[in-house]
Amino acid sequence: MDLALSISLEQVLVPLFLSLKVAGTATIFSTVFGVSVALLAARKNFWGKEILDAVMTLPVVLPPTVLGYYLLVLLGRNGPIGGWLQETFSITLIFTWQGAVIAASVVAFPLVYKSSRAAFESVSGKFEDAARVLGQTEFMVFVRVTLPLAWRGILAGAMLSFARALGEFGATLMVAGSLPGKTQTLSIAVYEAVQSGDDYVANFLVIITSIVCVVVLLASNYFLRPKYVSE
Repeated sequence: MDLALSISLEQVLVPLFLSLKVAGTATIFSTVFGVSVALLAARKNFWGKEILDAVMTLPVVLPPTVLGYYLLVLLGRNGPIGGWLQETFSITLIFTWQGAVIAASVVAFPLVYKSSRAAFESVSGKFEDAARVLGQTEFMVFVRVTLPLAWRGILAGAMLSFARALGEFGATLMVAGSLPGKTQTLSIAVYEAVQSGDDYVANFLVIITSIVCVVVLLASNYFLRPKYVSE
């Protein structure tokens, strides 16, 4: 009984820590790129802006398996990115935890992008113009004015991005596979446990995943609660 419990705990802890690592890394990447693109979309008017917004939001509506297929085409050894990485640096992303990070980042990106864009658009341009009149550079305007007024929306988007990355299944399974201890995240471990009839591990993983996601959602709702300054 103790041996079975020990094995079950290992089956739980390994995918949990791997999922936290993948989701945390994916959140960093999606937040950096999401905030950058969101600031561009919120502050600049250019041809194709709505097309850009549609492309950035596309992972929300596309089936995860379709995203996984696109990533396989791009990151595979015969793909333009994967082939170049393999030939130049001998780096393989398919069936690695780094590949899982890329898949989770793509899926989670729209959440932080949309939240950050809404936060930036809620900041009145009058405050930014006042800072420019006082001689601040564009970078300092962003750091001292825009970011402090929009940080709650950005943080809420990052939290939602983390929760989405933590629960990602379809694209991650296609890109990274299900290698225990290497690429088997929480959601994939739940699927494998159900398939093998291991109810103990499946129930434990489901409870842990649910608790983490509820905590993240409550926290994101807290940061979205205050109204942004618009005038």
